[in-house]
Amino acid sequence: MQPLPVPCPAHLIPDATGIEAFSTAYQAAQEQRAVFIAIEHHGPQWTVKADTLTAPQHTISAAVHDAVRDAVTHLIRAREVRSDSFDGPAYYVLHDVGGEPRARELAAALHTALYGNPSPLIHAVPHAP
Repeated sequence: MQPLPVPCPAHLIPDATGIEAFSTAYQAAQEQRAVFIAIEHHGPQWTVKADTLTAPQHTISAAVHDAVRDAVTHLIRAREVRSDSFDGPAYYVLHDVGGEPRARELAAALHTALYGNPSPLIHAVPHAP
């Protein structure tokens, strides 16, 4: 698997559907010591996954964590993702995103936020506080 750019644009977010694809993407992130980011589908619904444990040297500022938490909370309240979606601090999951384009948009915005720039995430979730 080619190294992903940091942050990763939406069209390059890996589809980690299935154990083999997930393992390949996760292992690549570990080898690159980069924040893991991927999408996967379950029928018509998509899941966004991010994990900072693959980048042990990486830290998330309190401001970024707050922005991500606020965005996830808004997505849950807007029923864009399931209520059991998870907002960190090390592992992030957005369950039941309604389509691949939206999953890619949210994944890219989350990845960018986890690298210190929450602006794309705030733009992708415009009603988040």
